[in-house]
Amino acid sequence: MPAMIFLWGVALILATAATTLILHRKLTHGPGPEPDAIFWDVFAGSVVVLPGVIVPALLWPPAALIMLVTVMATAAGTLAATRKVERIHAAEPRRRTGFVADAARHAEVLRHWQQYELDPAQTIDFPAMTDVRAAETAAFTQAMREAERCKVTAGTDYRAAVEHLAQALIRAERAAGVPAPALPAPG
Repeated sequence: MPAMIFLWGVALILATAATTLILHRKLTHGPGPEPDAIFWDVFAGSVVVLPGVIVPALLWPPAALIMLVTVMATAAGTLAATRKVERIHAAEPRRRTGFVADAARHAEVLRHWQQYELDPAQTIDFPAMTDVRAAETAAFTQAMREAERCKVTAGTDYRAAVEHLAQALIRAERAAGVPAPALPAPG
C-alpha cells in the first residue's frame, strides 16, 4: 500500500507540473490555432490528477489531504519556477531591442579590423594598427573588450559600446595613416 501511494504521488506531481506549465504558457502566450486547446489540456491533466487524489484516498483516507497539498505545492512551485525562468530569459542581452542590428554592426567593425591582423600587406602598410603601444590602437582594443563585455552582460548599453568601438577604430586608422573613409558609416 505505501508503494502504491508513493507511485500515485509521483504521477500526481508529474501530471500537476506538466498541466500547470502547459496552462501557464497557453494563458500567457495564447492558446494557439485550436479553439478548445485550454479545455483539452485541463481535461487531460484532470484525467491523471483526480485519480491521483481519489485512489490513494480510498486506500487510506488521510492520503486525500496529503495528495491535495502535494497538488497545490507542485502547482505553486511550477508557477514560481516558470516565472523565474521567464524573468531570467527577459533579462538576457540577446533579447534586447536592436540587439541583432548592434551585433551585426559589431561584427562588421571586427571584420574591418581583422584585415589589419590577417592581411600581411595591410600589416606592413599600417603597422600601428596592430601595435597596442600606440595610444589609439590600445584605446581600440579596450573598446573591443568593452563591447564584448556589453554583448553578454545584462543591463549594459551594447549599442553605445559598439558605436564607441567603431569610433575608436576610425581614430586608430586616422592615427595609423589609413586613407579615409575606410569604415562604412552605421546604417
